[in-house]
Amino acid sequence: MDENDPNTSDSLPRNRVAIFFTLAIAGAVADLWSKQAIFAWRGLPGEKDIWWVIDGYFGIETAVNLGAVFGIGQGQGAIFAAISVLAGVSILAWLFYFRAAVSMWLTVALGLISGGIIGNLYDRMGMWWQSGYPDAWKSGVRDWILWQASDDWKWPNFNIADSLLVVGACMLLYQSLFLVDDTPKDNQDKIETKKAKNDDKQS
Repeated sequence: MDENDPNTSDSLPRNRVAIFFTLAIAGAVADLWSKQAIFAWRGLPGEKDIWWVIDGYFGIETAVNLGAVFGIGQGQGAIFAAISVLAGVSILAWLFYFRAAVSMWLTVALGLISGGIIGNLYDRMGMWWQSGYPDAWKSGVRDWILWQASDDWKWPNFNIADSLLVVGACMLLYQSLFLVDDTPKDNQDKIETKKAKNDDKQS
C-alpha cells in the first residue's frame, strides 16, 4: 500500500466499525430475545387475548407476518429474505468500501437498519419454525407489538426489528434532506488537501 496515496492514507475513524456492529448485533439480539420471550409467554397467535399496556390503545398480541414491514407484501417471504441479504451486503459496501462510515450519522442509521434486517431475516429463513406449525409460517416473521387509535383503526402488529428499520430509514431521510454537506464532503476536502501536500513534497 502506498502511504503517499491520499485515498489509502486517510483511514476511517477506528470507532466506526465498532459502533456499526454493536448497534447491528445489539438490535438483532434485542429483537430475537423479545420475540422468543413474548411468544413463550403469550403463546402462538390466537391462543390468548391481547394483554393491554394502555387499555384500548397499546398492547401485546402475538402474530405472524407473511409480508414485509407492517404486513406489506403478504406471501412473498422468500423474496423479502433475498432482498434482505442483498441489502445487508450493500450496506457493508456503502459504509466501508465507499467510505460512508466517515459520517457518524450514517454509521448509526445503517447500524440500526442492519439490526432490523438481521432480526427479521432470522425469521424469514424459518429458523424459529417448528414441526406442527403451518407451512406458510416458514417464511413468516413473529410480531407482537399492537398499537391502535381505536377498534376501527388498527396498525398492523410489528416488532423491534421493524422499529429499528423505521428509525434508521427516518435518519437516512433526515440526512438526505438536511445533512447533504455533512462529513463525506469534509472527508473529500481532507483527501484533496492531503493530495496537494503530497504534490508539494514531490515537486
